[in-house]
Amino acid sequence: MELATLEPLIECYRRQSQALGKQVRLEQALLEMIREQWPVGVRLPAHRKLCEALGVARNTLSLAIKSLIEEGYLHTGQGQGTWTRRPHAARPGSASPEAPAPLPLSTRARRVLGGQGASLIQSGAFVPGIPDIARFPMRKWRQLYASVTVPHNALLLSYSSGGYGPLKREIRDFLRRWRNIDCDTQQIIITEGTHHGIELCALALADAGQQVVMESPCYWGARNVFLAAGLETQLIPWRPADDTADAPGHEIALLERRPVQIAYFTGSHHYPLSVPTSRRDKLALCEACQPAYILEDDYEFSGDDHDQLLFDPDADNRLLVGSFSKLMFPGLRLGYLVVPRALAGPMNRLRSEVFREGRMLDQAVLAQFIADGDLDAWYQRIQRDYLGRQQVVHDQLCQVKGVISVSPPSRGISLCVQFAPEIDDKRVAQLMVKEHLIVRPLSMVCSSEDSRRGLVLGVGMLAGESLVSEVARLRRTLENILTMRDIR
Repeated sequence: MELATLEPLIECYRRQSQALGKQVRLEQALLEMIREQWPVGVRLPAHRKLCEALGVARNTLSLAIKSLIEEGYLHTGQGQGTWTRRPHAARPGSASPEAPAPLPLSTRARRVLGGQGASLIQSGAFVPGIPDIARFPMRKWRQLYASVTVPHNALLLSYSSGGYGPLKREIRDFLRRWRNIDCDTQQIIITEGTHHGIELCALALADAGQQVVMESPCYWGARNVFLAAGLETQLIPWRPADDTADAPGHEIALLERRPVQIAYFTGSHHYPLSVPTSRRDKLALCEACQPAYILEDDYEFSGDDHDQLLFDPDADNRLLVGSFSKLMFPGLRLGYLVVPRALAGPMNRLRSEVFREGRMLDQAVLAQFIADGDLDAWYQRIQRDYLGRQQVVHDQLCQVKGVISVSPPSRGISLCVQFAPEIDDKRVAQLMVKEHLIVRPLSMVCSSEDSRRGLVLGVGMLAGESLVSEVARLRRTLENILTMRDIR
């Protein structure tokens, strides 16, 4: 069977971000069509016809098809054309093996998998939590890799011991510049991203069954890490002072009467509500629950909002976790944990014993990238861009009937749209996926006592003309969906 029309592929290709290269856009479009629309065993038109329809060069198409062949989504034969398939799919005519019986998972694993987790789709317009990877200065990054991978740097191929010293010094200075935090390098533990830092805190500071208090809505990634560590989580609804409904602050009356081991907060900018946090509200909740430790996740910040942090490097029970994934690119998987001085030695040793330490080449490159001023320059530039992008999205969506609020434009990569409580935001998100708009329903990260509904979306993957056109499409789609009866 051969494709009857190329129109869906052409439309899908046009929807890809213009900031991406043609080959990447073409790969994404082909992959989306193979996964979601084309059946197995469909023959693609001749390469010449595809190039003419999409306006791409033969070499660009060949590279995209080669990549998808290597991933198992296409196969080809000399003179036989190119055909769709599925990775590891059974060959035509062969009997499909019986699906193996599922192996029993731990209670912790089932709890994690039963809740809101990371989406399998991590690219596309409005995917939350993804920074602008298309504009990141990758050429400089490659040059730095070449500069550190020389013979006399062979020690960078070994295990590290407490993290790469120059990187710890650069992080110390970075925190002083951007967060007004004056800590010692000994207090800094290099981690493989935020989740790793939270996992280390859960392992070092709490025993299975102890309680973690979080805000509702919560950051689902942190909740999953706590659940995987065997900890119990309680979500306490929090409403910012400018929220349109009910009284601001935490609903402290919902606190259970049991000891709290860790109180977890996002730093100076709440995720996923995408509004500034309140130091006063966080202090009030901690006063009510008296946690043994306070952990703040500095997920997004603007540089001038550090006064909303509870973290104090001189306190004996406050910790700060941060990551460069949202500042730079997700695949970096490097972050930091700042701990009290008395905990620095034990937690560093625990990290080494349980997880080992490595990534020294990456750490060396990141240290030089910060030392050269490239991180500061990049972040100052991209924050301005994010603010402009969020303004465009905000101005369009706040006019949609059925939307009661949109988080104010900020310098972060995410924003939150809130609906009336009777709207089924899960159903809205499902319908938007059909239009290739990837968003997250807000209700899935709210407690049972928190009736807020809405969508969490990002602006990292869109810029320029593609931003304007995609926001217009997002608005039209949302307007149509919110008029449907089956979403209430």
